Amino acid sequence: MASTSQQKRLFEDYDGFVEKFKPKKTTDDCYTPPDVYDCVSDWTCERFGIDPSGIVRPFWPGGDYESFDYPDGCTVLDNPPFSILSRICEFYLDRGIRFFLFAPALTAFSAAKVAMRTNHVFADCSIEYHNGAVVRTSFVTSFGDNVAETAPDLCRAVKRAQDERRSKERQRLPKYSYPSHVLTAAMLGKYAKYGVRLEVKPGDCVRVSALDAQREAGKAVYGGGLLLSDEAAARHAAAERAAAEQASACKWELSDRERAIVESLGSGEMTEEAPWCP
Repeated sequence: MASTSQQKRLFEDYDGFVEKFKPKKTTDDCYTPPDVYDCVSDWTCERFGIDPSGIVRPFWPGGDYESFDYPDGCTVLDNPPFSILSRICEFYLDRGIRFFLFAPALTAFSAAKVAMRTNHVFADCSIEYHNGAVVRTSFVTSFGDNVAETAPDLCRAVKRAQDERRSKERQRLPKYSYPSHVLTAAMLGKYAKYGVRLEVKPGDCVRVSALDAQREAGKAVYGGGLLLSDEAAARHAAAERAAAEQASACKWELSDRERAIVESLGSGEMTEEAPWCP
């Protein structure tokens, strides 16, 4: 039987224990948000003259793309497992099946067997997939007579689709106001952004997942938080004020001319005739 100290360590590291059993985010589990897929589909159909009714999607959890029934003249437009992308492209090329597939942007040319047999469309899309993974994504296709091309219009379209979705999601999120005795990860991130230093010692806090008032309403502190002592709460309040001041401050930047003047100061190159600021 575990000792009291061992049990205490297990209890305190429960979150770490649970984390071990959570499925890891991999590029093979990157299920595409519908708005991003529709955006890519619309662009592809217009760019290469594809009939939308002939598009098929053979990749889904538990699916087998090799056994899929591909209609004559169809086009595969889907997000396949990146780990076997080269094999998938080779399968389609050898059978004359047209395709436009999502691909990892930074390793787009790594598939030696198919790199020169396909066209690589680069749109610099950082796509946030359903599992939360954010992957820089390009596309590999059998369409077009190029080996590589850029698609800035597709980049803009995907970014616009994701921005619109995130804006709607933010509007749906509840906005909570907490007393200074409560400190959240979002608050700490904000303070770091604005150059405000804040430290919290173990003896000055306990972890909380929800305030009693929130539990009564069926709500919680998003991501958990810390309940602070009076002394730590005072430091927190000061940090909040400092961050607010930094956020509202208008910061003026030096011009190139002024930077040149600064660099000449102390170097002996500055003369009375030098172009000073008026």
